[in-house]
Amino acid sequence: MLTKPAPRPTTNPTPTEQPPDRHRLTATQGLAALSLDAMASVAYGPEAIVLVLAAAGAHGLGFTLPVTLAIAALLAVLVASYRQVIAAFPNGGGSYAVARAHLGPRTGLVAAASLILDYVLNVAVSVTAGVAALTSAFPGLYDDRLPICLGVLVLVTAVNLRGIVESAKAFLVPTVVFVGSILAIVVAGLFRDGPVSTEAADGHASVLTGNATSVGALLLLKAFASGCSALTGVEAVANAVPSFRAPAAKRAQRTEVALGALLGAMLIGLSVLIGRFHLQPVDGVTVLAQLADASLGHNWAFYVVQFATVVLLALAANTSFGGLPVLMSLLARDNYLPHVFGLKADRQVHRHGVLALATVSGALLVFSGGDTNTLVPLFAIGVFVGFTICQTGMVLHWRRERSERWRAKAALNGFGALLTGVSAVVVTATKFTDGAWLVAIALPLLVLAFEAVHRAYGRISERIGLGRVPEPPHRDRSLVIVPVSHLSRLTGDALNAAVSLGDEVRAVTVTHPDEEDRRATEALRRDWQLWNPGVELVELHSPHRTVGRPVAAYVDRVHRYHPNTRVTVLIPEVEPAHIWQRLLQNQRGSVLAHAVRRDTDAVICRLRFRL
Repeated sequence: MLTKPAPRPTTNPTPTEQPPDRHRLTATQGLAALSLDAMASVAYGPEAIVLVLAAAGAHGLGFTLPVTLAIAALLAVLVASYRQVIAAFPNGGGSYAVARAHLGPRTGLVAAASLILDYVLNVAVSVTAGVAALTSAFPGLYDDRLPICLGVLVLVTAVNLRGIVESAKAFLVPTVVFVGSILAIVVAGLFRDGPVSTEAADGHASVLTGNATSVGALLLLKAFASGCSALTGVEAVANAVPSFRAPAAKRAQRTEVALGALLGAMLIGLSVLIGRFHLQPVDGVTVLAQLADASLGHNWAFYVVQFATVVLLALAANTSFGGLPVLMSLLARDNYLPHVFGLKADRQVHRHGVLALATVSGALLVFSGGDTNTLVPLFAIGVFVGFTICQTGMVLHWRRERSERWRAKAALNGFGALLTGVSAVVVTATKFTDGAWLVAIALPLLVLAFEAVHRAYGRISERIGLGRVPEPPHRDRSLVIVPVSHLSRLTGDALNAAVSLGDEVRAVTVTHPDEEDRRATEALRRDWQLWNPGVELVELHSPHRTVGRPVAAYVDRVHRYHPNTRVTVLIPEVEPAHIWQRLLQNQRGSVLAHAVRRDTDAVICRLRFRL
């Protein structure tokens, strides 16, 4: 039975190996780095509710506040629940960590797959929504929305490659301006008896239906499901706890509470104003724009709100860049993703995770043509699956741990699991025909991919005996083979290195039947005899103009006749002084190394001669 290997230091560093705190987040920076998705959702969450209720006419719009209060209640339960998740799993991972510990590996993979899908979709939806707001203000840019989307994605990716703290600093000002603008709209609107201005909506056709339907449970559920898009991003803080400064769990909890308080206040405040001003959705103007117009007037403040909304929607993708790479590193640690996703750069950046997220999101942007409506039906489904799995796992966590007040904590998580489970069913059912079926297919495929990677790592571990004590080292006879094509200082350095490495050294050269090649071979043979380095020169005849296969075949023959000989192929190469000079090289060293690695078990050593 394969024993479990010890944890790698890169994944669980000792206190003396902890990186400087300057590369980690404060609670305030955590809001800017990990909460942009949730914050920006107030730009489309209330509007999503209003557009559904508009089917019931003016009477239906009267249910905007009750539906919003239901969403806010769910938000409060989620925030309280995720505070408990952060305390119980301070190493991050959120739903994946909880499910893997208490519901089994397969359920953990379902949670991880759902979060990955939602994070990737969040990047694409956020960028397209931000660019859509921009093209609404400047219609001339509409045909260029895809290049603009890709440009925004490149910008956000570049900032995140410099570190999560750098991204938090870069996006802190836009976050403060946006939140301040929304709160200013709410406060100013509460002191108004009526709208200050309706200029933004003037001349635009109302989308309020003339054939009003009754306000039934199905309509309210659909409005609730649409408004639940405002809850995406709530789990990001729990996924990225290791990104916070010590004490990381406490700072992450404060960030989670601050996010819930701000988001709840903004959602409820905007819904109150919708009812107070009897707002109706119109074509071409967002509900948030109408609220800014009604509360602040059609002046500079109105345009500040619009500009802040555009910027924050475009940058809301940063939540995914903060949470997903950490989740991918945990999956890599558990052998469900390639180990390269567990590596960190100097600034504590999971660089490969950031680049993978940017690549997949860019493909989605190209697929959708930069159109938000193509992507929105796929959004917010995965996150509710993760919510439900996480809360269910936490109930089992408290039952097993039985710490102080464990019953109350388990009841809170159980209630949260019930609410999010119902929400997951409602969201999936109401959006299934609009494209949610793609998520239903992609999620199990992603789980199968995780398991395939895990099996591959299992086979590798078994083959190399990972976790088992190896036999004592012993010395084998060693042979070093040096491919040469001419005499030079490079050849001399290569042979000097070879005689230092092995018991026996052989130089090999590949010869071809062409007249020109025969003359070159004769010249090399003559020069070698004159030099007389004390190393045998072996000529490998090949009818084809190739180098890699003849050398690999020779190494294979050596292994066949001398199975206990350790063969090393030392390939001398020139290291140019400038990167652009690599274009001047013939890349024969790379071709040779590839052929030997592919066809033999020889050790490959590439000797660099620096110019």
